Amino acid sequence: MLRIAVPNKGSLAEESLSILKEAGYRQRTDSRDLVLIDSDNGVEFYYLRPRDIAIYVGTGELEAGITGRDLLFDSSAEATEQMTLNFGGSTFRFAAPSDRSWTLADISGKRVATAYPGLVAAHLSGLHIKADVVRLDGAVESSIRLGVADVIADVVSTGNTLRQAGLAVFGEPILTSEAILITRNGAVIPPELEILIRRLQGVVTARQYVLLDYDIPRSNVDAACAITPGLESPTISPLQREEWVAVRAMVLRKDTNRVMDELWAVGARGILVTDIHACRL
Repeated sequence: MLRIAVPNKGSLAEESLSILKEAGYRQRTDSRDLVLIDSDNGVEFYYLRPRDIAIYVGTGELEAGITGRDLLFDSSAEATEQMTLNFGGSTFRFAAPSDRSWTLADISGKRVATAYPGLVAAHLSGLHIKADVVRLDGAVESSIRLGVADVIADVVSTGNTLRQAGLAVFGEPILTSEAILITRNGAVIPPELEILIRRLQGVVTARQYVLLDYDIPRSNVDAACAITPGLESPTISPLQREEWVAVRAMVLRKDTNRVMDELWAVGARGILVTDIHACRL
C-alpha cells in the first residue's frame, strides 16, 4: 500500500487536505488522527510535522509527501521535488534594521537568526559569506532587538511584521517556496504513485483554467481562435445557422474577463464560463 505524508498543522495543512480530497482521496476529519487508510485507492496517509516529512521520505519510510520547498532544502534530506502544487507560496529573504542600507556583503561576520539554519547556511556558503547562523524556532523578528542576532532570514509575505519590528528586506530572495510533492532521490515511481501524481496534476490544472464556450460567425473564427488557442487547439462545432459555429477552449482563470471582452469585440456571443473540477491532459 502506498504511504504518503501530509502536513498535520501549519500553513500547508488545510490546503493539502483540500487538494487530496479534490483528487479523490479520503482525508481525516479529526485533527487528532495520525494515520488514515484509504482502502479504495490503496493509500495510507500519515499526518506529520511539516519539518519531518522530507526526512521520512528521504529515508524511504514513506514513498512521497507534501511539504514546502523551503523545508525540503533546509532538511538536507535525500528527497527531491516531484511536482509543484500551486499553493503555499512564500519568499525567503534577509532582513535587517531599516535605519541603514544593507548589502549581502554586510552579512559577513554577523549573526543571522533563522528558523531554517540548513537553508541559510547553504545559501551563505554558496555566496562565500562567513556568518554565524543562529537557530530559532519562532519570533525571529524579535531576535535583533533582544541582542541575539544582527540580521534575520525568514519567510516574507506582506512585510508588515518586519516593518513593525523596524526591519527591512535587502538583497535578492534566498528562495521562492511553495507546496510541493516530494519523493526519495532515485526511487522508482510505483504505479499507485503515478496515479496520485496524475490526479494532483489534474487538480492543479483545473484550478488554473476554466472552460470557455462561445458562438462566433465563421468569418471571425480565426480572430477568435487567436484569442482562445486552447492548450492544443479549440474545439469548433457547426451550429444550425450555417454562418455561425460554436467554439470551446480552456483559458487561464486569471485572464477570463479580459478574454471575454476581446471575444465580444470580434463578434462572439453567448460567451459562457464553466469551472473545471478535474482533468487529465
